Amino acid sequence: MGRSRKGRDISGWLVVDKPAGLTSTAVVNKVRWALQAKKAGHAGTLDPEATGVLAVALGEATKTVPYITDALKAYRFTVRLGQATNTDDAEGEVIAQSATRPSDTQIKAALGHFIGDIMQVPPKFSAVKIDGQRAYKLARDGEDVELAARPLWVDELVLTDRPDPDHVELEMVCGKGGYVRSIARDLGEALGCYGHVRELRRIWSGPFEAEEGLTFEQIEALAHTPELDAHLRPTAHGLADLPELRATAEGAARLRNGNPGMVMAADVDYGEECWASFDGKPVAVGRYKAGELHPARVFNL
Repeated sequence: MGRSRKGRDISGWLVVDKPAGLTSTAVVNKVRWALQAKKAGHAGTLDPEATGVLAVALGEATKTVPYITDALKAYRFTVRLGQATNTDDAEGEVIAQSATRPSDTQIKAALGHFIGDIMQVPPKFSAVKIDGQRAYKLARDGEDVELAARPLWVDELVLTDRPDPDHVELEMVCGKGGYVRSIARDLGEALGCYGHVRELRRIWSGPFEAEEGLTFEQIEALAHTPELDAHLRPTAHGLADLPELRATAEGAARLRNGNPGMVMAADVDYGEECWASFDGKPVAVGRYKAGELHPARVFNL
């Protein structure tokens, strides 16, 4: 028999404003320690040198992580023009340089090619798996990493500032799986001048915003106190992009046992993915069919 994990059965979301220099896993571990939680996970990895919103799910909220991972996210970043690096960011080695510096007009015109449905090749130094191994590990070992292009939805990509000829500041809203480093690399190539990410900040992710997040220092200061618990967002915040249905008392009981349960009539389509609530708490996520929700995930709240 396996050993049970120690900690509190605590559920909800803690929004963190991640500092530079830490991995996303390190942030999750700190939050789990500070809240003495049994279970924790995050919705969308940030590179170690990136800052901004990292939403950490506790307990039953971990069941809603896929919906935040799939949600739109916004990034503010600075691209260094004239240099390509092997990591596509400022942490890597410069592998190519150019004296060409495009005008603002040229940059704005090029950005249009990166909006909508695009195909994007992840950075060689990324967590993408190749034959079971992380690409960054293979790249560090000197292997020639070849990664396949992946589809990405880019909702918005705009030039917000040009502080000097070598740097441009951009904001991007995109869907799941987007690599800002790849945008910087490909933009540089499209402009004929090379480019890499100098600074990167995720300003919001689904319903969570960086400016509302706790700093690492605040988490450490409030660790193991009721004050930190007070910062938890409800588990249901992870379901913000799905329609909510109200379950009947009998329906909620059936849903909690993994069976289809009756929900109040709502303006949703047959087969649409929804979530059911009872007494203000999520009961299950599933598909709506003829007055019932057929559960795929059940919450124990």
